[in-house]
Amino acid sequence: MHLIGYARVSTEDQTPLPQSQALKSAGCVEIHEEQASGGNRARPVLARVLERISKGDTLVVVRIDRLARSLSHLLEVIERLEAKGAFFRSIQDPIDTGSPQGKFTLQVLGAAAEFERALIRERTKAGLASARTKGRVGGNPGLRAKDPAALRKVRLARQDGYMERLNETALNWPLFRPDTWA
Repeated sequence: MHLIGYARVSTEDQTPLPQSQALKSAGCVEIHEEQASGGNRARPVLARVLERISKGDTLVVVRIDRLARSLSHLLEVIERLEAKGAFFRSIQDPIDTGSPQGKFTLQVLGAAAEFERALIRERTKAGLASARTKGRVGGNPGLRAKDPAALRKVRLARQDGYMERLNETALNWPLFRPDTWA
């Protein structure tokens, strides 16, 4: 039963040191640091931590946003932890899935986040409708005009995303798992 810390910064010019110090003060025996965008779910350090975490261990972060930017990603991580018999705790947020109160708080925060996203969607739709009534059209003008450079950018971005998803799951393929080799 260990406390395992995870610290993430978004850019190279940021330092994870304050997070790491807070995690150490919270009693973490291991601290894993990563430089990656919060919106990017393909984070190799986090993936390794989730793979290696054991029953009874607790993944600790300073704030929820250091782990996940979306409720779906947060819940996905917590489900993976629960499947292994591990827990999640955020130092600055009232979440500790090792307690009934922490689980309840997580559900309330999740509902609030869903509500906030629904409000944002409604405001976005209203803004786009207002713009259309004024003759403005949303979207990428290059794509609307079928500009070859814009189309190429979209195609390359989709390919990159596909390759990232393949990379994330490669360790689950029998061909790439040494324990399945005869």
